[in-house]
Amino acid sequence: MSTRDPEIAKAKAAVLVQALPWLTRFHGRTVVVKFGGNAMTDDTLIDAFAEDLVFLRLTGIRPVVVHGGGPQISAALGKLGIESTFTAGLRVTTPETMDVVRMVLVGQVQRDIVGRLNAHGPFAVGLSGEDARLFTATRRPAMVDGVEVDIGLVGEVTEVAPGVVEGLLNDGRIPVVSSVARGVDGEIYNVNADTAAAALAVALRAEKFVVLTDVEGLYKNWPQDPELISQLTADQLATMLPGLSSGMIPKMEACLAAVRGGVPAAHVLDGRVPHSVLLELVTDEGIGTMVVPGVKS
Repeated sequence: MSTRDPEIAKAKAAVLVQALPWLTRFHGRTVVVKFGGNAMTDDTLIDAFAEDLVFLRLTGIRPVVVHGGGPQISAALGKLGIESTFTAGLRVTTPETMDVVRMVLVGQVQRDIVGRLNAHGPFAVGLSGEDARLFTATRRPAMVDGVEVDIGLVGEVTEVAPGVVEGLLNDGRIPVVSSVARGVDGEIYNVNADTAAAALAVALRAEKFVVLTDVEGLYKNWPQDPELISQLTADQLATMLPGLSSGMIPKMEACLAAVRGGVPAAHVLDGRVPHSVLLELVTDEGIGTMVVPGVKS
């Protein structure tokens, strides 16, 4: 006699049926996901993230991962006795620090993500922003009290050549991109993964841009009003930006840049929730905060 619970089976079938229209809608479309935060330091969450992306790939959606690795970089610098210094929320990056950043992002964090994805099949290929000149960057100063301050080898992505990523997507792969870039001056720069991911989403004409972070999404007036905003327009977000916390500003700026660059929707999701990418993309309820270009007339 079967020991399977028919109610559990029905519930699973209902989830799959609910996902069908979303999978149909996004079939053949590109989704760029910025992977970071606590999700990158929890093995269970990394594995769940890998399962989400392989699921999307197997259903005909084209996922791309762009990752940072702030906690891992700080840990590696600490082991080497190099102090981590931040100015205006940006890591001061000396040539010595840049060597560690490059080593950790490309040689450690990226390889771990690629390995987790490839545990499910031959899907993931690792790239850095240097490869095939995917990203070109210029030096970015920090602004302190309205004054520019030199913070070393910190760059801002000014050009994207997405051909290498498009080639991998066309070959059925999942590109995993580390956020370092070469400048026109020949230097290697540490670039913010949020802004790099947004620039890549625009260049790829992605259908979705997703940022995984350490909060549920954007709140109306944190901490006084902890009500989650489920959806807002680009103009509404632009108005809110100056009042946001320093940790949320680069993420929401990236969403704004993506949407204003032609991406139909950008999402900020809680990366601490297992399978958050699937919950947003292929269920009716969705989670987090979605940014859209504007209200259609």
